Amino acid sequence: MTNPPSDPKRPLRSARWFASPDMRGFAHRQRTQQMGLRREEFMDRPVIAIVNTWSEMSPCHIHLRDVADAVKRGVLRAGGYPVELPALSVGEVMVKPTTMLYRNFLAMEVEELLRSHPIDGAVLLGGCDKSTPGLLMGAISAGLPAIYCPAGPMANGQWRGTKTGAGTHTKKYWDELRAGNITPADWLDLESRMTRSIGTCNTMGTASTMTGIADAMGMTLPGASSIPAVDSGHRRMASLCGERIVAMVDEDLTPQRMLTRDAFMNGVVAYMALGGSTNAAVHMMALAGRAGVALSLDDLAAAARRIPVCANLFPSGNALMEDFFFAGGMRALLWKLRDHLSLECLTVTGRTLGQEIAEAECYDDDVIRDVSNPVVPLERGASLALLRGNLCPDGAVMKSSAADPRLLCHTGRAIVFDSNAQMLAAIDDPALDVDADSVIILRNGGPVGAPGMPEWGNLPIPKKLLAQGVRDMVRISDARMSGTHYGACIVHAAPEAAVGGPLALVQTGDLIRLDAVAGTLDMLVDEDELTRRRAAWTPPANSYERSYAALYKAHVTQAPQGCDFDFLAGTAKVPEPPIY
Repeated sequence: MTNPPSDPKRPLRSARWFASPDMRGFAHRQRTQQMGLRREEFMDRPVIAIVNTWSEMSPCHIHLRDVADAVKRGVLRAGGYPVELPALSVGEVMVKPTTMLYRNFLAMEVEELLRSHPIDGAVLLGGCDKSTPGLLMGAISAGLPAIYCPAGPMANGQWRGTKTGAGTHTKKYWDELRAGNITPADWLDLESRMTRSIGTCNTMGTASTMTGIADAMGMTLPGASSIPAVDSGHRRMASLCGERIVAMVDEDLTPQRMLTRDAFMNGVVAYMALGGSTNAAVHMMALAGRAGVALSLDDLAAAARRIPVCANLFPSGNALMEDFFFAGGMRALLWKLRDHLSLECLTVTGRTLGQEIAEAECYDDDVIRDVSNPVVPLERGASLALLRGNLCPDGAVMKSSAADPRLLCHTGRAIVFDSNAQMLAAIDDPALDVDADSVIILRNGGPVGAPGMPEWGNLPIPKKLLAQGVRDMVRISDARMSGTHYGACIVHAAPEAAVGGPLALVQTGDLIRLDAVAGTLDMLVDEDELTRRRAAWTPPANSYERSYAALYKAHVTQAPQGCDFDFLAGTAKVPEPPIY
């Protein structure tokens, strides 16, 4: 026996396809029944798209087929008609040259999937780094009721008694292998020990940063971002997402109603308290651009100066996402941050953020700390330091909380590389003229230059310095850095070198001065010399005369604007598709 159809308070968008008495409406109903459905199973019911980024090439998303089944249970229980729509899986690690190249592709696909089909509301399944912003960007632009269902973090990792986190410890142990402190056999053993289950990175990398931000902005069921992928509660949450989206269609609860500037600022506060990934500085600009909300890097930097790192998670702390979940998760953190949040903001539940966190509890005050007892005091560093100067007039960012404090005010001699390949070929050469005070610079790794702004920004420390015990150096690039990584790495330098930004002008031997406290980054080169260099500069050759990458290079904006496509940003209305 099936549930009775929903009794919507407003006409269903899908009725344009299914309710028409003409030949077109007949064909839509006929072809739906061709798939084995009875007319009563889809007529007059909200059609719910389950936008699924499942892929066998993404361990973060490999379980999303099962999650989709749980969502369907909830949709059916509420009287809706669920349809699963596959979308591009932008899972990290396997996708080359970088998933960031394809974030906008996913956003385009989601928007057009929802617009071109008879869809009334959507549940978005994703979790790995670029999938959260990509799915949300598309859903915001489509303008239909939508709820985000995060894939969930993987279980805790451990190696020989030491808690290990995906990404963070990969980099740490790679440096130890290069320094000769662990053996190749140890390195091989690590492969199967550090990542024990399906799910996204268990550190505060970009995945958990972005799902946590979505949670704080009201786009997930409260606390959904903290539930581990393998926890049975994750499937129950997914079922609730399916049930809730049917009601959201009835209520016309769209992202535009929830994603106000106050909601974005709630996301920013959460970002800082989480010790989140520098990648969020790009993604939040893109999301705000789609929502028509004024948001800038200066807004993020201002929040970072007052909200310290409160989540004791790698790479800024020493715990993992499973510990965070058991400590009370995102709801507990938001409850501790309540004096810094706009509690009246609406969430996907139809209730306010304040109502949803009012009864939250924290069960481990070391893992989830108060602002008064942070993991990293503000005088020591923050989740985001915004830098400007003659090397990056439009801005560059760093996670100062994860850097060696002695490097936050530093002057050193530049070692410049024009490409990632050039750097990797030279970095371990014993003859490389570098010391611990040098500033390593990689350029042509930005949105246009790479293209796609890869995660090259955690530049390697030369092997001969690792052998001397050096584990951090000032490093600068126009690329990005994985949120799981750490160190005095300055990324997103804008404008990027490939479009003629000042990074294109710096030369090996120039003195670079960083003052993260003052927010400045400069090359100590006089203006007359910079003028001569600028006149001699020529743009790099374009390797992409066709393909999606050519479209990307032609239309991508710079990091401070979110690296969205110029023709996709904004809130201009797009006509509904004609049906004839």
